[in-house]
Amino acid sequence: MNTTSYWAETAKPPKFLPLRRNLEVDVAVVGGGIAGVTAAHLLTKAGASVALIERDRFGVGETGHTTAHLTCVTDLRLTELVKNFGRDHAQAAWDAGAAAISQIHQIIEDERLACEFHWVPGYLHTPASKRTDADEIAALKEDARLAGELGFDAEFVERAPFVECPGVRFPDQAIFHPHKYVAGLLKNLKARGCQLFENTEASEIQVEPARVKANGHTIGCKFVVVGTHVPLQGATGTVSAALFQTKLAAYSTYAVGAQVAKGTVPQASFWDTGDPYFYLRIDHRKTHDYAILGGADHKTGQARDPERHYARVEKRLRQLLPEARIDHRWSGQVIETNDGLPLIGETAPGQFVATGFAGNGMTFGTLGAMMAADAFTKRKNPWSQLFDVNRKKLSGVWDYLVENKDYPF
Repeated sequence: MNTTSYWAETAKPPKFLPLRRNLEVDVAVVGGGIAGVTAAHLLTKAGASVALIERDRFGVGETGHTTAHLTCVTDLRLTELVKNFGRDHAQAAWDAGAAAISQIHQIIEDERLACEFHWVPGYLHTPASKRTDADEIAALKEDARLAGELGFDAEFVERAPFVECPGVRFPDQAIFHPHKYVAGLLKNLKARGCQLFENTEASEIQVEPARVKANGHTIGCKFVVVGTHVPLQGATGTVSAALFQTKLAAYSTYAVGAQVAKGTVPQASFWDTGDPYFYLRIDHRKTHDYAILGGADHKTGQARDPERHYARVEKRLRQLLPEARIDHRWSGQVIETNDGLPLIGETAPGQFVATGFAGNGMTFGTLGAMMAADAFTKRKNPWSQLFDVNRKKLSGVWDYLVENKDYPF
């Protein structure tokens, strides 16, 4: 059994040297996953000089351990979003995910990236054990109704394809190969003069003047973007950093990849409503199809036997696809926040962080990069209040339509 993620096994991002000198740039970006690499891309396109540093290899962190669903459907159910934050904020959270998918697609088109991007339908469905549960079905119907009222294309279906369970169909979701995406962006960033450094760990972040210390050298800058999975303390101070960390919780998640007979399953994404839930994506290949199933999440540090969790995921995959030939398995980590929405914004003047993406790392990581670029260029962003790192209780009178009317979606 190959314990390297399928993405790492099938694509290798280019290699870069460590930082070995002091330098001056407009923006220092810390973290070489999808958030950091996308931020470097957008900032470079905006005319900024950028240094991007990664403590290991680019793309090997959580971006290389995801299952890479691209969806506007948040982990927190839409009914819960409306209940907790109000209709405008719920709509904005889903719009943010949709905007991120559009941004990814636009980047792929503009940069001519070969990264196996496909538009696919997504299905939120009952677990097999609850396919006739009246309460589960009623909740799904409510999700579909709410989504439609808020302007999203959603349809309740009595039987989602393949899983044969009641669910909600969301068209225009997507899948892609995250390592091929990151690798393509890195090659283009290098060609545009972005300074790229691997094996370069940030040991200190300061403001006034802004600078990042790494490998015994200093990157002087005007703005710092922290795109690491768990944000560094940086310039926020010990007390503020401790309070920030109380808003975050780490969860381990497990995935298996398997070859399946061609044409067995439609190319789509699936998520069930269990807690923890299973999530499946199917990719069509030339000679076979490939299934990636994830789930069995638990709070990091609270399970001593990962084999038991892998076994749960493998058992579920074999229930769905008895003839599947499992050839990869890997684990990852997701960061959740205390209210279910990510934390994206400035923790100190000129220091921007993005974290707490839960099960939407590819979309919210991209959104974090978009918001970071907006913050540096002083462009108003419609989600800055919604995802503010210092938010306490969101105002129910906020008018999202007014906030986003001038934003170039």
